[in-house]
Amino acid sequence: MNTKQLLMAAAIGSASIFGLNSCGDKKETTSNNTAEKVLVITAIPDEKISDQELKYQALADYLAEKLDIKVKLSVSKNYDAAVNRFANNEVQLVWFGGLTGVQARNKVPGAQAIAQGIADPNYKSYFIAHKDTGLEKSADFPKAIADMTFTFGSTKSTSGRLMPTWFITQETGQSPDAFFKKGVQFRKSGGHVATAEVVQAGTVQVGALSYKTYDKLVADGKIDPSVAKIIWETPSYADYNFTAHPSLNETFGEGFVEKLQTALIECKNEKALAAVNRKGIIKAKNSDFDGIVKVAKKLEFIK
Repeated sequence: MNTKQLLMAAAIGSASIFGLNSCGDKKETTSNNTAEKVLVITAIPDEKISDQELKYQALADYLAEKLDIKVKLSVSKNYDAAVNRFANNEVQLVWFGGLTGVQARNKVPGAQAIAQGIADPNYKSYFIAHKDTGLEKSADFPKAIADMTFTFGSTKSTSGRLMPTWFITQETGQSPDAFFKKGVQFRKSGGHVATAEVVQAGTVQVGALSYKTYDKLVADGKIDPSVAKIIWETPSYADYNFTAHPSLNETFGEGFVEKLQTALIECKNEKALAAVNRKGIIKAKNSDFDGIVKVAKKLEFIK
C-alpha cells in the first residue's frame, strides 16, 4: 500500500470511529430521555423495609398499568430520606405521614397532597403497655406511665411521635422529656412494628404507635393483644397522604397529577391497597393538614 492509500485508509478509519461515537451519543441521549419519563414512588418506612418493598411493588405495578407509564419503586431508608429525596425530585409520589407530608410540601412549592386513605382524616394513636405493668384500657390518660420505660416510633412519625407528644403535653402539662422519669426512647428502624414488638417482648413497658399498624399486627397474629395491651386511644387527627411532585406535569404532560389522583382514588386492587394498609382511597388537599401544621409549629417540629 502506497502513502496515498495509507492516508485514505486512516481517514476512513477516523470517520468510522467518529460515526460510531456519534451514534453512541445519540443512543445514550435517547435512553436518558426515556429514563426521565419514569414515575418514582416511595414511602416513609413506618414498618420493616423488607416487608414494605414487597408490598409497594404491587402499587407500582397497578399505577404502571393504569396510567400506561413506567413506574419504579425506590425504598427510602428513613423518614428524613423520604422528605429530602422528594425535595430533590428523586421521587415524585410519596406515601407520607401527616408531618412528613407537611415538611415535604414546605420544601417544594407546588407540591400537592392528592389522596389519602378513607381512615386518614380521622386517624389516632394507641398507647400500649406490656401486661406485666398491670395497666388496663381507660378513657383517662394513664398518668401512671410516668414511672415506666417508654418509646415513641420514629422521631418524625405523626402517629408515633408528633401527636402522642401533643396529647401527653395536653394531658399532663409537661413535655414527654419532663413527664417520663426514665426518659424516652425512639425506634431507629422498623417504625410502628418495632414499637409493638419491643412492648410485647417487655423490653420497653409502654409505647405509642399507629392504630392501623397495631390492628393489622393483631389481625395477622404477630402481636398478642393480651400481652401488648391497648391502654389509651388518642383523639383523632389527620394523618397519612399521597403527595405528588409538581415536576410530574412537566414530565408527563399538563393534567397528569389529576390523572394520577384519579388512578389512586379508583384503585380497587387489593394488593395495591394493602401496600398502604387501606380499604379505599379518597381525595386529599394540602389544607386537610392545617391542624398538623399548627401542632407541629406549637411543638417546634417545624418553623
